Amino acid sequence: HEEASRYDFFPQTYVLPADYNLFVEEFKRTGGVWIMKPIGRAQGKGIFLFDKLSQISEWKRSNMHKQRADGTVTETYVVQRYLQNPLLIGGKKFDLRIYVLVLSYAPLRVYLYRSGFARFSGTRFSMRKRDIDNVNMHLTNIAIQKTTKEYDKRSGMKWDMRSLRLHLRAKHGAEAVDRMHDDIQLLIVRSLLSVANTIVQDKHCFELYGYDIILDDALKPLLIEVNASPALSSDTDADYNLKTAMLHD
Repeated sequence: HEEASRYDFFPQTYVLPADYNLFVEEFKRTGGVWIMKPIGRAQGKGIFLFDKLSQISEWKRSNMHKQRADGTVTETYVVQRYLQNPLLIGGKKFDLRIYVLVLSYAPLRVYLYRSGFARFSGTRFSMRKRDIDNVNMHLTNIAIQKTTKEYDKRSGMKWDMRSLRLHLRAKHGAEAVDRMHDDIQLLIVRSLLSVANTIVQDKHCFELYGYDIILDDALKPLLIEVNASPALSSDTDADYNLKTAMLHD
């Protein structure tokens, strides 16, 4: 029970349409703002926020059947309670992309790349009702940020992990930041342990994962998602140098 209590590193989450009735029951009980994400897309496509069940009625009509008339299978979505108190820098939301190499699940052998980056939104964060539909504010995907007038081509809306650590240490102290990094490492290990029994074990294979992690305003890391085959294209020279160094390492 003590170990199970430590698996509190991700927001409340349901898979739709399979968990639709469970989700509706929870929504009616607690309400709040939720985020819907299709599991098979990239670059922020198909993601939206909502705070009323009526806002997903169109999605429900087209996705609640096991199979559509044209024979295509229903698209699966993840619906997750939206973090309303993220840590902000300059009033803007950001998340972390961290690279994890798994050589084996049995025994578990994991390497964490020391560097990584923070991806920023160009728009100041707000949870006002009128701002819920503003994906430029709530999503840090570079493909989305590139379409905004606030996009900075020079930085690519990214900070490397060293710059982020220095900023957080100056503001929150070294002890709190070290504890945050320990929590991130435990988050990664526990997330891998949770799926170890379902992964095909092949000693000839390895996997590179891109972990997307967000910090709340108390420096608690929360897992957003884990990406297999994370994008390795580059937007800036710093981005290129980071990713080629990671691959070389």
